[in-house]
Amino acid sequence: MLPSRAAVVVAGGGPAGFMAAVAAAEAGRGDVLLLEATPEPLHKVRISGGGRCNVTHACWDPAELVGHYPRGARALRGPFSRFACGDAVAWFDAHGLELVEEADGRLFPRSNRSQSVIETLRRAATAAGVRLCTGAALQRAEVRSGGGFSLEVRTGAGVRVRLDCAQLVLATGSHPSGRQLATSLGHTLVPPVPSLFTLALEAPALTKLAGVVMDPVALELLPGTERAAGERFRQRGTVLITHWGLSGPACLRLTAFAARALKEQGYRGLLQVDWSGGRSLVDLELLFGRLRREQARRQLATARPWPELSRRLWWHLLEEQGLDRQLRWADLPARGQQGLITALRASRYTVRGRGPFGEEFVTAGGVCLGEVNLATMESRQQKGLYLVGELLDVDGVTGGFNFQHCWSSGWLAGQGLGAENR
Repeated sequence: MLPSRAAVVVAGGGPAGFMAAVAAAEAGRGDVLLLEATPEPLHKVRISGGGRCNVTHACWDPAELVGHYPRGARALRGPFSRFACGDAVAWFDAHGLELVEEADGRLFPRSNRSQSVIETLRRAATAAGVRLCTGAALQRAEVRSGGGFSLEVRTGAGVRVRLDCAQLVLATGSHPSGRQLATSLGHTLVPPVPSLFTLALEAPALTKLAGVVMDPVALELLPGTERAAGERFRQRGTVLITHWGLSGPACLRLTAFAARALKEQGYRGLLQVDWSGGRSLVDLELLFGRLRREQARRQLATARPWPELSRRLWWHLLEEQGLDRQLRWADLPARGQQGLITALRASRYTVRGRGPFGEEFVTAGGVCLGEVNLATMESRQQKGLYLVGELLDVDGVTGGFNFQHCWSSGWLAGQGLGAENR
């Protein structure tokens, strides 16, 4: 049963909403009501990381941390100086959840279960006195003449309930209804576009290699997919070849930083792939010369240039250059060598779109950061209104960075709300 009044209403039971509600209550702000439109709060936490939940990343320096955010990087320096990855680790530890660092810097709960994160947040909310109402969707919000807000909430039974509050936190994520609420309260939006998606390529011979993983690989979107200012989009890391094109961390980071440029180009362009791991032209020429001398009698198919080069990918490159796999290294013609070196360093593929529909992981865009006091997450447009998480024009690359922004913005909002009591 929804009350008719609350001191603070947090709309959105995701990671940012839970953190804002708990932090506010723990900072002394009483009577905090957390609304979640669905029957299951923290659903995104549950399914993230394959059910393991990549809570944050072992990136301890705020100056380095902001570099993992294609949108919002410069503006986040201040917020991250107050609550960043180390603070999130300490917060969860203080609330009974130990995080463990993996080799790539990602931090997961020791249990390797996202349910542990959910239970920690829910326990913290209960202990702090936060009231959670599920199946309660905020439909409208109006500013009251005497201050505060008058809300219209739809319950799971379809009943519309009026609710008043002194402060309102919008933690509605990337859902369009949350953006509509923000605009109705005086905010402007940066148009949303998909971010962190895979690339579909016009490369049928390559996509036959689905399942091949290469690391490191350097990716670059060539001119035509660059902004007018000449910004170049490059990334290096692990790449997975799929039935439709490319995926993997390097591809996802590339599309995150190039999200708006790719949108403007209709998700068409030219992708250059360096399969060699960044080896220079001179390095490869010397390597091929050594192979011709030391592996002279061996066939190209069985003596790859280096062990980490996928056999399937190497055979594909041989076929693309019209070279017989049974050809001996001693008999490799100069033209064939040059073709292979070029293919290893700079294969080019036509981008024909995003990967399978619905595979994008994050949305770029949201409430303009200039309209929010990032020290407290309070709106500059409307006193008593706070905005956190994915509703803002902030998005990070893979590795726990999007969750980290939720923890940081939620905690800062909670501190700002707690200060209202002091």
